[in-house]
Amino acid sequence: MAREELARFLRERREGLRPHEIGLPTSTPRRIPGLRREEVAELAYMSVDYYTRLEQARGPRPSPRILDALAQALRLTPAERSHLFRLAGSSAPPGTNAVQGVRPQVARMLRRLPETGAIVTDAAYGVVAWNPLAQALLGDDLGRGTTNLAQRRFLGQGRMYGSSSAEEFGHIVVARLRRAADRYPHDAQLADLLTELRSGSEEFRQIWETRPVHAPGHRTKTLDHPTAGKLRLNCDVLLVPEDDQEVVLMTADPGSPSARTLRRLAARVA
Repeated sequence: MAREELARFLRERREGLRPHEIGLPTSTPRRIPGLRREEVAELAYMSVDYYTRLEQARGPRPSPRILDALAQALRLTPAERSHLFRLAGSSAPPGTNAVQGVRPQVARMLRRLPETGAIVTDAAYGVVAWNPLAQALLGDDLGRGTTNLAQRRFLGQGRMYGSSSAEEFGHIVVARLRRAADRYPHDAQLADLLTELRSGSEEFRQIWETRPVHAPGHRTKTLDHPTAGKLRLNCDVLLVPEDDQEVVLMTADPGSPSARTLRRLAARVA
C-alpha cells in the first residue's frame, strides 16, 4: 500500500471536485473551491475520522468496498478507479456486467491496420469490433454485429472454417468464460449464453468440468479459408484491461505465401 501517494491522490481529487458537480449547494462560502472532507465521507458512507486518516497517510489498508465507495464519491473515471485500487495495494474488481461497447480509440486502431485482421472480443467472446480484413477472414456474419466466438466454436453458429487450433481454442474459450462467470455473476446475458452452451454442446460441458486455465498470448494456426485456401496465421492478443476486452491481431510471416494472400484480401476489401 502506497500510503503517501494514496493520500495525495485522494486530496487532489477531492479538491478538484466542485460542489455543483455532485448536486451540493454552492451558496455557502468555502475556504477552498473543492469538497470538504466531511462531504466526501458522507458520500462514501464512512466516518469523517476514517477518511481524514486516509488523507493523512495514517489509515489502515482500505477494503475493496471502501475503495469502490470512494471512487463513486469522487466521481473517478475507470482509469482513476484502477489507479486508486493499485495505490491501496488491491486489484480493481470489474463492474456488474461485461462491457460490450468498444472504446473509440480502439476502434480507430483497427482501421489503421490494413494488412492485419483485427477483432475486439468482450469477456463473453462476443465480437464487438472488427476491421474489413478480419471480416474477409472470419466471415460476413461479423458485419451483423452479433457474432459470438463461443457460439461459433461449440454450436456452429456463423461461418465455420477448418483450423489446426480448434481443440486448443475450445479450451481457451471455456477458460475465459469461466473467468467471466466468476467476475460477472449477475450478468444475465452471460448467464443465458452459458446455459445455451451447456444445453447445446456436450464438448463444452466436458471441457467446463476440467476447469481449464489460459493466459492470452501468441498462437499460430492454419486456417482453411473457403476462397483463399490454407493460411498460416499468427494470432496475438492485446488486452484492454479496464473493459475486460481483448484485441486479437491476425498476421502472416513477412514474405510468406500467406502474407501475399492477406495482402490480396486486404486490397479486395479496402
